Amino acid sequence: MRVFIACLGTETNTFSSLPTGEQTYRDTALFDGDATRHEPTPFSQPLHIWRARAEEQGHEVTEGLCAFAQPGGRTIRRVYEDYRDRILAQAEAALPLDLVLVNMHGAMVAEGYDDCEGDLLTRLRAVVGPDTVIGGELDLHCHITPAMLEAATVLVTYKEYPHVDIGERADDLFRLCHDAALGRSAPVMAAHDCRMISMWRTTAEPMRGFVADMKAREGSDGILAVSFGHGFPWGDVAAVGAKTLVVADGDEEKAAALAADLADRLWAMREETRPTAIGIDEAIDRALASDGGPVVLADVSDNAGGGAPSDSTFILERLIARGVRDAASGLYWDPVAVRFCMEAGEGARLRLRIGGKCGPDSGDPVDLAVTVERIVENAAQTFGSARNGIGDAVWVRGEGGLDLVLNTLRTQVFHPDAFTAVGLDPAARKIVVVKSTQHFHAGFAPIAKDILYVAAPGAIAPDFAAIPYTKLATPYWPRVEDPWAG
Repeated sequence: MRVFIACLGTETNTFSSLPTGEQTYRDTALFDGDATRHEPTPFSQPLHIWRARAEEQGHEVTEGLCAFAQPGGRTIRRVYEDYRDRILAQAEAALPLDLVLVNMHGAMVAEGYDDCEGDLLTRLRAVVGPDTVIGGELDLHCHITPAMLEAATVLVTYKEYPHVDIGERADDLFRLCHDAALGRSAPVMAAHDCRMISMWRTTAEPMRGFVADMKAREGSDGILAVSFGHGFPWGDVAAVGAKTLVVADGDEEKAAALAADLADRLWAMREETRPTAIGIDEAIDRALASDGGPVVLADVSDNAGGGAPSDSTFILERLIARGVRDAASGLYWDPVAVRFCMEAGEGARLRLRIGGKCGPDSGDPVDLAVTVERIVENAAQTFGSARNGIGDAVWVRGEGGLDLVLNTLRTQVFHPDAFTAVGLDPAARKIVVVKSTQHFHAGFAPIAKDILYVAAPGAIAPDFAAIPYTKLATPYWPRVEDPWAG
């Protein structure tokens, strides 16, 4: 069997002013046919798994481009078209192919292309022909579109948020597509629009049980795979919103019925699963009143994983104004401040201007007298079973013991080792502020006394009813109470 593997994706916040160009891909993950020769990243990990599984079966593998960018604004058109066309050319050069596997995001938007995944899959289908099995792995924060469903044989999304199951889903996709290529199954897909826009935390009930039930449905009664695409709220595209997706063995009606049933269950628990967040001062009050620590405050509005700049200062300003000192916070994307610290060296004391550099959503810069405690070049943190680079990182300590981690590669906080990489132990602090929405949870829950989600101002404030969509044609909850009425 001849197998082709590739990767192209990013999560696009169409409201973001941060352009996504080639440098952002280079900073995140860009390999031209050799990703599996390097240490796995969260974005290349599926390719490692697919190559290993295919070679275990004695199949011939051709590896194409692997390009993934940290979330931001729209990808520059020429960059997307270049990467897409390179993958298409690589697939064409590898013909004939029995199986094509592509790691994508599902919410990628480029200048002139609202559905990059649908565009890529449609063009891949034209290259490889109607009989080749095409499988795609998607982030659960995806837009599931008609073009994607039409072109692919099988699509699966992550089930967990935080995304600790990237490798498991890659294994699932290989198995499903391999069986289809061997004629052991005939996958058909059906999606159901939930008409909801929200965020679902799978670490708590009732979503924990919902995920368990999705898994239990797979592999019996002709159901091959079950996915819940949560959607990415900050994408102004026609297909934005949550959708259930079921893959069945040759029975589209059965797939559609289960997708509708799962959507009904999600609708019934919409209020119970609605994410809650509190104000900055309330969060600080509760953290200070807690016995022991640390209490983790999640700055959900400045999550680089949603396209935010990761340099906002709204919570930092309140910590300083209130004299809170036994606290640590990061990651602040501030290459300029990092440069100054690296120039000054470890042990240096200087007046440093921190954050607030990317516009109104970042707040005002904060001027702080700091000591440079530690400098680490090419630092990294853990994300699932892979490693995520954070660039050059510095730990600075403000007067009185307010500790900050600044870095040069924009990314959210995934794990406590984003702090320990520079010698800062978050478990020893009363308060830890992380710029992340949910991915931090897997790493921080074991050390946290409590976790509080904070609705600070910022680029992705969690008010889903107020997002100014221009392309969504159908009503949705929570903007309207009953999006099915009328």
